[in-house]
Amino acid sequence: MSAVRVEVDQERCVGAGMCALTAPDVFTQDDDGFSEVLPGRAEAAGEHPLVKEAVRACPVGAVSLRTDG
Repeated sequence: MSAVRVEVDQERCVGAGMCALTAPDVFTQDDDGFSEVLPGRAEAAGEHPLVKEAVRACPVGAVSLRTDG
């Protein structure tokens, strides 16, 4: 079975923080204000109810879901 991971494209992120506001137990912002996935949360993304909403909320499309496998 394929796992679903969430990723933040650091080159695309502008630090809007919509992902962290939408799913704060999955995303955070680093010291420079750019979004990142909290440690250990990337692999559980497919099970989190707000991750798909966080993907949609990103104004620049920096947050995405990927299927491993």
